[in-house]
Order: sequence, then structure tokens, then C-alpha cells
Amino acid sequence: MSERRTWSEADLLNLSWHDNHVHGLQIVEGKHGSGELILDIDHIVEWLRPSETLFTFRVAPATLTFHAVMDLCVAIDYAAVTAGIVPPSIDEITREAVVHPHGFTSYRWTIKLNWPAGSITFAGAGFTQVLRADPEVRDHQCLEPAERG
Repeated sequence: MSERRTWSEADLLNLSWHDNHVHGLQIVEGKHGSGELILDIDHIVEWLRPSETLFTFRVAPATLTFHAVMDLCVAIDYAAVTAGIVPPSIDEITREAVVHPHGFTSYRWTIKLNWPAGSITFAGAGFTQVLRADPEVRDHQCLEPAERG
């Protein structure tokens, strides 16, 4: 595959996670009270528009890992919308620089969900995202379990 497979926080402004589905969340303990937050997602590499009324999507399973994570808060509310248990989908991922009194700069990350309502927020240094397979064109935004590897 000649297409790019790995991204980091340096690529933040060029990436979109809108409507990416989250199939898993893993917390890996690290040093000094921080750790890694690992999301198993279906990453939409590209939105295609074959006609005026139709979208298709180039989708690949991906691992999105946030590094040196602290102050994690996960709030997902399936009950308020009486939703069945389906993979949540991301609306957007944003970060805000936080300058501490001693001059150290870190980031406050927010993963806003569009379905069901919710968010994942944390302090963290950055991220890496790696595609685990080649993107394939689909008429929906979410891969089937057998397609995820």
C-alpha cells in the first residue's frame, strides 16, 4: 500500500474523525500516574460523492492511541435516548493548550460524540493513529466485525 498509514498530533489540522465509530476503548497504565488511551475505530479516510444525492466512504480499521494521558473522564449516555448498544460515533476531536504556572505546556483533549450524546476528555501529550488494513469503499461508515481484522 503506497497510501499513508500512520499519523500523529503534527497532522491534527489535516485529520477528521467525524462519524468514525468506536469499537473499543483500552487504558494502559504508564509511569508517573499517566497512561495510554487506545481507541479501536473505523477511520473514514475519505468521503466520496459519486452523485448529488449519495455519499460513499473509504474506511479502514485503525488504532488511535493517545499518549501520557491523565485526568480521564468518559461520559456516554445511552439511557437518555433509549439507544440500543451500538458503537458510539465521534463528532470531532479537539485540543486546547494548557500552560501551567511553572511554564509547562500540555493539552486538554475532547472527543465529542454525536451518537449517543457524550464525550471523552483528558489531558495528554499527543497521539498516533495507525491503519490496520487498506481502506475499502463502503456505502456506510462502519465496518462489519469480520472486516475489522
